[in-house]
Parts: sequence; C-alpha cells; structure tokens
Amino acid sequence: MTARFDGAEDGVFARPATPVNVITPLVRLEQYVRARRYAGYDPYDALGSPTIRSVPSPTVRMALTQLLVYSPVDLRRPLRIAPGTNPKAIALFISSYCNMRRCGLMSPETFDEVTTGLVEELLRSQVSGYHGLCWGIYFDLQDGRSVIEPSMPSIVPTSFAGHAFLDLYDVTGEHRYLEHALSCCDFITNDLNILEAGEGICFSYRPEDHKAIHNANVMGAALLSRAASQGGPEEYRGLAARAFDFSVAHQEDDGSWAYGIDPQTGRKRFQIDYHQGFILDSLLDFLLYSRPGNPRYREALLKGMAFFRSEQFDPSGRSLWRLPWRWPVDIHHQAQGIATFSKGWRHDPANLPFALTIADWTIENMLDRDGHFYHHKYPLGANRISYIRWSQAWMMFSLSQLVRSMGEAVEGDP
Repeated sequence: MTARFDGAEDGVFARPATPVNVITPLVRLEQYVRARRYAGYDPYDALGSPTIRSVPSPTVRMALTQLLVYSPVDLRRPLRIAPGTNPKAIALFISSYCNMRRCGLMSPETFDEVTTGLVEELLRSQVSGYHGLCWGIYFDLQDGRSVIEPSMPSIVPTSFAGHAFLDLYDVTGEHRYLEHALSCCDFITNDLNILEAGEGICFSYRPEDHKAIHNANVMGAALLSRAASQGGPEEYRGLAARAFDFSVAHQEDDGSWAYGIDPQTGRKRFQIDYHQGFILDSLLDFLLYSRPGNPRYREALLKGMAFFRSEQFDPSGRSLWRLPWRWPVDIHHQAQGIATFSKGWRHDPANLPFALTIADWTIENMLDRDGHFYHHKYPLGANRISYIRWSQAWMMFSLSQLVRSMGEAVEGDP
C-alpha cells in the first residue's frame, strides 16, 4: 500500500508493510497541531485560572486541578485559562518531524521550515540561570501542598529536548544541535542532585529536590548515553551505566518498577501506569547507544516488557489505567504503548505487531473527526477534550515512531 501526503518526496510514502490506517491519522494529526501553532491546553493547567490560583487552600487547589483533569466538560474558557506551548510537547513534535522526515513523509523544505520555528520556540522557553539548557512547564502546577512554577526546570522536559536536538543532528548533521544536546547534559550532570547508593546513582527530578524517581533517573541517563555515543564526554557513559544500575537493581520481581523510592526510609511509592514505558524506552536507548556487555540490562528490559504487555494491556490493544484499575483508558498510556513496543522490535519482533494492534484500537476508539485524539475513553463514553501535550504530541510521536520502526524492520536496519 502507499499513502499520499502533501509535501512528501515524490508525493508518495512507499512502505509496503506500513498500513494506510496508521499514516493517514498521523498526517491528519500533524495538520491539526500545525494549524493551531502547536499550542493548546494541558490536563493540569488549572492554576492558569486567576480564580483557582487565588484560592488560599492547597488542598482545594489540588482538588480543583483534579476536577479539570477528569471533567469531560472543558471549563477552561469560563475560568480564563489561556492555551500555551509546552516545552515537552515542542520537543516531541520535533522528534516526530524527524521520524517523518526519515520516512520520506516530509519534503526537506517543509521539514526545515517547521523544525526551525519549533527550535526557536523551544530555545525561547528555556529556564535561565543554570549550567546548561533546561526546561520546566509553562504553567503553575499544584503538586500536593506545593506549587511548581515555570522557573523550576526538571530532568524530564530537558531530556526530551536533548533527544529532540540529537534527532535533528542525526537528520541534518548540523553541529549546533549536538551542542544544544550537550548543554542539556550539562544541566543534568551539574545542576541536579545525585543520590549515591550501593546499587548506583540516581539523578534528582529538579535541582531543589532529592527525590529518587526511576523513570526520571533513567531518562536523564539515556540522554547521557546517547550523547556519549555522538562524541560527548566519555564520563557520560559511566554516569549513565551507574544510573541504570540503580534503577535495574530496584526492579520488582514481576518486572515492574515502583514510581519512586524515599532515599531516607526506603519506602516505595507504587503507581503502575505509562511510566513503566518511560523506563523501558530509556533501557532501549541505553542498550542501543552504550551496548553494555553485562546481560542484566537486557534481561531487565525483557522482563519489564513482558509485564508491560501482559499486565497493562489487553490483547485487543486497550490499556488499563493504573493497576489494578481498568478505566479510564488514557491516551497517554495508549501512545506510550505504541512508542515502546515500536522501539522494542529489535529485541522481540512480536513487539511491532502489538504496537500496531494498540494503534488500531486507539484510532478506532479515540480519534475525533477533526484529527485530534481524545483524552479518556470509558465503557459508555469519552472525554473528548484536546490536550496538546498529553494527547496530541504523544500520539504524533508514537505514530511517527511506529511508521519509522516498521520501515526499519522491513529494511532490516540493525
């Protein structure tokens, strides 16, 4: 099969193994987000409302934040919450465009035009005052009793930005993108707290905290590993290995990971959801770019992938919410499943058909006529609100990764 796309080289994307029912939603979604200049709402942007921000009680502000996350009625306009551009979403869009360019889904001219604008937007939104490039979120976020402000950078959006720059470097060969990625690594290695433990090290989530969060730790480590493979400092490879040592040592017997661990008490916080996919993606990157000789990392990956597939997804491709709860189906979890199983095809060819199964279910059940994907799906209805980061950026990235992985599998790319 072939699919036509405006601006694609020769007007045709020729990947016989790639179904049109994946490419067409990807193309429509790209058109949707570009028409909106990559801006929109976020599930957690409640404090963007002057009314909610003025509430003195943190508990009430948190409750109102959760109300907006799960309400199927979008209350943001009456609450005067403005749409914005999220740095993490921008990074995901850049990586998506790099996947599409590699697959021939975009002309060089269109690719250069859209990615140049997105890079400018990303650099404009960086947080200053640190050793390297870094990012936070664009809105105030109620997190328990504290408020996380846009001026507080974290390892997560910074890691996604670093990977986006390396994706651009891979596609264009422009050295400035490698320099930007290495600058992101400077933030991780110089501005974050590093927990030293017998099992290895753990990077903190933000400069001002000492949290040990597994998905955040290995995200930063994966970026360091990839940067070292591109000519970055060799010490990055060692730091990455030690960070993976820490989180691999804390893998549960069933293949899952706790969300985090209290460094003082050792108490674990369990939240089994799409964050498992974050860890697996990072392990996939570490194995690809560092090629460690110790088999324990691949064993941890295979064990984690087995748990992710058997416990967090139905055979139909529908994800569970947070174990043990089955509903709602969250678009972020669907997207993460597509991305993770797409990337994991090199370690188990059966992962790729399952990624396509998840994509098919998502397209069938959570795609709106205008090209955007719903936030939540319930047995008898859906939350159809469009969220630019949580839903659209993640689905554009995951579908582009699926198309890329299917092309690589056909060509036998090592």
